[in-house]
Amino acid sequence: MSDESTRATIEVVGLRKRYGPQPALDGMTFTVRPGRVTGFVGPNGAGKSTTMRVILGLDAAEEGTALVGGVPYRSLRRPLLRLGALLDASALQPSRTARNHLLWLAHSQGLPARRVDEVIEQAGLGPAARRRAGGFSLGMRQRLGIAAALLGDPPAVMLDEPFNGLDPDGIVWMRGFLSSLARQGRAVLVSSHLMSELEDTAEHLVVIGRGRVIADTGVAELLAEASGDRVTLRTSEPPRAARVLGGAGATVVATGPGTLGVTGLPDEEIVALLARNGVPFSQVSTHRATLEEAYMELTRDAVEYRGVPAGEAAP
Repeated sequence: MSDESTRATIEVVGLRKRYGPQPALDGMTFTVRPGRVTGFVGPNGAGKSTTMRVILGLDAAEEGTALVGGVPYRSLRRPLLRLGALLDASALQPSRTARNHLLWLAHSQGLPARRVDEVIEQAGLGPAARRRAGGFSLGMRQRLGIAAALLGDPPAVMLDEPFNGLDPDGIVWMRGFLSSLARQGRAVLVSSHLMSELEDTAEHLVVIGRGRVIADTGVAELLAEASGDRVTLRTSEPPRAARVLGGAGATVVATGPGTLGVTGLPDEEIVALLARNGVPFSQVSTHRATLEEAYMELTRDAVEYRGVPAGEAAP
């Protein structure tokens, strides 16, 4: 790996940490590489926030290492030039204007005022730059936090729930913004509960549960695996279609009126079999799992707090 790539890498190895008897981190290990958006997901209490706090040196791990560009974040003399982070959009002085908040941070890192104006424009904060931050909506505070994370033009960026509080225009902007950071060669780590947003943005996914990594994989590969070879078939003669396809080795399950779920045969072979046997059909479509479906399947046994639908008794 080149020196430049190393500078843009976040590496977490074997992190362990307990809060009382409960392990918050149980051997957490993953790497955030440059040039792509890595989604960081897991149920509440899985260890996402603790991991990010350890990366930033805000919490100490009992075992393991967290390195930014090959060194601990706390050892960096000008950390904003190596890793830009947003963990809490409300962590600001409400009486300061947005610009003054950024000027204060810039001064602490030896950065010029012109850099403040540049990130204000990048984050779309121009019209609100001289307003007091205490009057900002959550979405505006998110933008201010993004601007702060970019002040040092860092090769790595780490954002916790950046989509929270954004309106639809803001969400579209955030998707494009995160992708642009990755295209610039930065390592981008994004924690989010909004699977639909990560599906459109992230190329890689680190899924965690109960303090450890469950999956560390490409989003495309994860979706392909979750989709499997399931095919949806719509036909006016379900029993006959089931007999024909079952005879060819497929597993066929009724999923609704006139609808069958078929596994074990590719869609083109299903079409050929039905046509050859004169079985009418109106649709044959390969099932494509969503990221939310894949995530729910992966974390089924890692959810610590599970509710019950209204009207049902808890087990």
